[in-house]
Amino acid sequence: MTAVTESAVRRRSVDWWRWSGRLFLVLLLGFTVMPMIWMIITSLKTGFAAMQYPPQWWPAEPTLDNYTRLLDPSGRIGQDFLHYFWNSLWVSTITTILAVVVAVPAAYAFSRFRFPGRNFLFFAVLLRNMFPAVVFLVPLFILMKALGLVNTHGSLILTYLTFGLPLAIWLLKGFYDNIPIQLEQAARIDGATRFQAFIFVVMPLSTPGIIATSIYSFIGAWNEYIYAYTFLTKQSQMTLPVGIQRFFSENATDWPGLMAATFIMSVPVVVLFLVLQKYFVRALTEGAVKH
Repeated sequence: MTAVTESAVRRRSVDWWRWSGRLFLVLLLGFTVMPMIWMIITSLKTGFAAMQYPPQWWPAEPTLDNYTRLLDPSGRIGQDFLHYFWNSLWVSTITTILAVVVAVPAAYAFSRFRFPGRNFLFFAVLLRNMFPAVVFLVPLFILMKALGLVNTHGSLILTYLTFGLPLAIWLLKGFYDNIPIQLEQAARIDGATRFQAFIFVVMPLSTPGIIATSIYSFIGAWNEYIYAYTFLTKQSQMTLPVGIQRFFSENATDWPGLMAATFIMSVPVVVLFLVLQKYFVRALTEGAVKH
């Protein structure tokens, strides 16, 4: 009888903790999702409805005019917005490609080779992440000005590589550490060179890690604001985080237009993450667990 009672008490205790955890997750999800919901609702309002007080939680007459203005290439606002969108897509894509090209061999070298100063150099790569981005703002601006890269996308690409590569190398090294070296040795025995073993054996197995690195690099470049705002003054070169400032003016702010632009800006990142989510999670788990 006592054993049955203890078992029932234990089950009730476990259930209590489980439901507490579920409640916490629901609250955390609500805290995360509510700003997105409010952003979408505001983007469906007119300027007058967005400024009403008390706030109108759901517009009486929802409208897609804000999205139409932004995506209409025949209008001035649409032309500028689509140009900013293309600039962001261009910079983020080139940054992602270069980050993968550099991080893959660097992470493989740290994982497979032993050389003097290896550990010091590996942790020195991560040293930059100890400092906030604003600390490097003035030195990088002086450097880009000396190189003649101010008001060019090259300045952003080089800067984003500087900030994105440390974590990209760290992620990929952890992934390569968990790929058995015996697979490469077997390929070498069959006559493959080290480079061929890397291309045909290691690269296919490291696809989830490369995809995770690509997602991280793309999102970091897509959302960056401080350096884009500092290095770019020409409107033709601006990226989306800087370009959407046109919805602010000295006397008024077009909140529905700003929310619509922000929502459209978030769509590529959300779609990219949803499509490649399983690879991202797999790369993080495999890179963190030592087999």
